[in-house]
Amino acid sequence: MKKLIATSLTVVVFVSASFVPAYAGWNPLKNAKAEDQKVNNRKVAEAIANFKNSDPDMKVFFNKAYGYAVFPTVGKGGIGIGGAYGSGEVFEKGKLIGYSGLTQVTIGFQLGGQAYSEIIFFKDKKTLDDFKGGNFEFGAQASAVAATAGVSKDADYDNGVAIFTIAKGGLMYEASVGGQKFSYESK
Repeated sequence: MKKLIATSLTVVVFVSASFVPAYAGWNPLKNAKAEDQKVNNRKVAEAIANFKNSDPDMKVFFNKAYGYAVFPTVGKGGIGIGGAYGSGEVFEKGKLIGYSGLTQVTIGFQLGGQAYSEIIFFKDKKTLDDFKGGNFEFGAQASAVAATAGVSKDADYDNGVAIFTIAKGGLMYEASVGGQKFSYESK
């Protein structure tokens, strides 16, 4: 069964990567300066700029959260059994402290693939320390908020975390159940 899930997840990730749209023309966020975002990874800096530009009120989370994890691109796809994978960076009080991997397996009606960015804000040291323990996961009941203008004004922490996503491309129909699991490696 594990081999079937691993094979399915590999296929899903490759299929979902093909749904990422190609962009033509000028992208104002493409030239986001890493030093403006206080990060070295250009993709992470662009993801942070995208979140801040989609909802300027989100700056409060960046300023007041004890820490956050940024996943610039998460590829997700499925046909019956689905999965998602992404890698990102983890920050404590605005400074890079490590790296994280996100995996997800879902079961239910689903078809298609998509790519999105995800950010997880940690309210306090205890929640970030739990995440850094390397076995952090969200159950199926955890919900992410789509980052759009004004949405973060009413958003709040749930069990010490606030989760936001921004769609990057693709199309996926789903009514599935699954949770996200995270790994952590210190810098």
